Amino acid sequence: MTTLLLPSSMSDSPTVPADVRVVRYDISEPLPDDVLDAEALVVWGNGHRQMADAARRLTRLRWVQTLAAGPDSALAAGFAPEVVITSGRGLHDGPVAEHTLALLLAAARRLPECVRAQDQHRWAHELGGVQEFRPGLEFRSLAGSRVLVWGFGSIAARLAPMLTALGADVQGVARSAGDRHGYPVISTFDLPDALPRADVLVSLLPATPQNERVIDGAVFDLLPDHAFVVNVGRGSVLDETALLTAIRDGRIAGAALDVFDTEPLPADSPLWAEPRILVTPHAAGGRPLGAGALVSENLVALLSGGDLRNVVPRS
Repeated sequence: MTTLLLPSSMSDSPTVPADVRVVRYDISEPLPDDVLDAEALVVWGNGHRQMADAARRLTRLRWVQTLAAGPDSALAAGFAPEVVITSGRGLHDGPVAEHTLALLLAAARRLPECVRAQDQHRWAHELGGVQEFRPGLEFRSLAGSRVLVWGFGSIAARLAPMLTALGADVQGVARSAGDRHGYPVISTFDLPDALPRADVLVSLLPATPQNERVIDGAVFDLLPDHAFVVNVGRGSVLDETALLTAIRDGRIAGAALDVFDTEPLPADSPLWAEPRILVTPHAAGGRPLGAGALVSENLVALLSGGDLRNVVPRS
């Protein structure tokens, strides 16, 4: 009988064949000895130590399903090379797209500054009343804005139509140029030409060695001084020190960040207090929609020798 281990953090209950034993485990504790014969493991919100312990002790493991869109934590856990790892790509498209839209609107409407003024019981005249509309010189509305989305995958496919509906001109950036989901996509080689024309740079980039600190001082230097940076991909792709310097020097207008190089963000991080930076606590995802169906589909494929969905390449 095949044993499938489901995390306590997963609310969905997948449909499984009758000869599959399903065991719920606590993601905050080491796996109990009586489940170490499991061939299938689902992870979601597991700490690194707990997952590394599972990788070491589950000697019959064949498949790991992470419900995270990015498989970096599962890849770093040390599972044997023959263990198939599948990601939760697609499960977070809607929630992440919604959160990204919220961050963009908050930046455009200067909500962080409004909240700070509210905390001071101060009527912020500079943020309300009669305002001049200056598209191309100031980011105060999505209407007429130019949004550059770096990492144009399935999340971008959900986000882009939302931005278009609000009047934004959306362009994608990926490793290769072309047309994706009905939107023009340029290659990273053409990025230097596109950055000076962007009002917003949105990062949906995954954590890979190639993407380490790829959004750096050179990128900020090419953006116009009214541009905002929004990061909802992974914290490791952004040089936080260079970002802070660029904002304080007036080289860019501000940023909205949901992911960070160190999480939780340390209490002494200068990002917290910077007036032009909005911080959210890795809240864009957190709700893998359709997780049960994905686990059921991949489990059937595993047992029948079929192709699993969202297989992560392992080199």
